[in-house]
Amino acid sequence: MPFVHAWKERGLHRLAPLAAELVLARFERPAADVITYIPPDRVRQLERARHPAQALAHELAARWGLPCEPLLERMRVTERQASLPLARRGGNVRNVFGATCAVTGRALLVDDIYTSGSTTNAAAAALRRAGAARVEVVTFARAIR
Repeated sequence: MPFVHAWKERGLHRLAPLAAELVLARFERPAADVITYIPPDRVRQLERARHPAQALAHELAARWGLPCEPLLERMRVTERQASLPLARRGGNVRNVFGATCAVTGRALLVDDIYTSGSTTNAAAAALRRAGAARVEVVTFARAIR
């Protein structure tokens, strides 16, 4: 996945519009009221020019005519999911996300890579606790392990 690595780890944020076009080629506009994204880890974000999930969310929101809002925040620092075995990922992100405000209606949650689903499940749970009626998820890539 050289594309994903360049986009995510080398900060090539100009790849976000291309990633959005690839997503649009596979998915129709969702029945959502707002788009949000997995928030970056503050420490790791210092290493990157822009957060890939946030960039993808903004690109998709513009193309689908939906608002993009930062509805989630990280409540604590975690280990990198990529460095953990699949069995430990769920516990690593359990209760790590909190909503920044009350959420109403249907939310579309964007992440860059889906591996075990632990991160998106934890974030979706936080959105539902904040009032979201429905949470759907879209990611750019799916890692198979």
